[in-house]
Amino acid sequence: MKMIILIPAFNEEDTIVRTIENISTSFEGIDQVSMLVVDDGSTDATPLLAEKAGAVVISHTRNRGVGSAFHTAVQYALENQADIMVGIDADGQFDPNEIPALIAPILSREADMVIGNRFSNGIPEHMPRIKYHGNRIVARLVNSIAGLSLADVSCGFRAYDVEALLRLNIYGEFTYTHETILSAVYQGLKVVEHPISVRYDPKRRSRVADSVFKYGVQTSKIILRVLLDYRPLRVFGTIGGVLIGLGVAMVLFLFGHYILTGSFTPYKTVGFVSLGFFIFGMLTLIIALIADEPPSALPRG
Repeated sequence: MKMIILIPAFNEEDTIVRTIENISTSFEGIDQVSMLVVDDGSTDATPLLAEKAGAVVISHTRNRGVGSAFHTAVQYALENQADIMVGIDADGQFDPNEIPALIAPILSREADMVIGNRFSNGIPEHMPRIKYHGNRIVARLVNSIAGLSLADVSCGFRAYDVEALLRLNIYGEFTYTHETILSAVYQGLKVVEHPISVRYDPKRRSRVADSVFKYGVQTSKIILRVLLDYRPLRVFGTIGGVLIGLGVAMVLFLFGHYILTGSFTPYKTVGFVSLGFFIFGMLTLIIALIADEPPSALPRG
């Protein structure tokens, strides 16, 4: 079997060599291991140092986001007929010695995607509180949408089998972690998580925590796009239901006023507005039914 270790990097010249050198090239059940560094527009010596350390380097001409780096890596992995791809951060916060445990469920065919769980022992030391609570909120959202019970949906230390790589539909450039989970689950793939250790440098500023609002907006857009692709009935059905509900509420108000006063005045226009809400709601529900396609229609294999 062939495995590719993905290391997305953006201006990581201080840690990239150590990260590459700490990753073993020999794993039980794996015949060939190669390192892939996707340089996402670094302006320092990251790509040069990574190449000297023995990694294959693919460079973006500008910083496009970790989601775009992941998309580049998936294309490379498929083109090079990889059976497994493991993603690990370039800053050295994850322990590469835990890779064998991470890929074990894939080798035993118990999972198509394995996500590292940083929170199995509570809040990791030196992890920014705002980042931790943001992760918990997003985890609850993704779990409610996908019907899962994952503790950590944002961890970049994870593994994919070739089935997952072939089926993942990734559009977001900002991030990929949540989109891959939803895409995999909606296509009938098995997603599990495994406890991992993580080390945060207290002196290192979190790029996510420094832009919480942007992270929330971008993540919400990505999740909504996945829902539109795989659960249009849920999205459009909810919108249609709300519109119809508003229309019904207005009609009830109008007739309630008529019962009390014997006249629709001065709320006659409410009746026309309620009719508009009801019509648009019904049209939205029709769109939902037309766009919806059951997961069973997606063949596997």
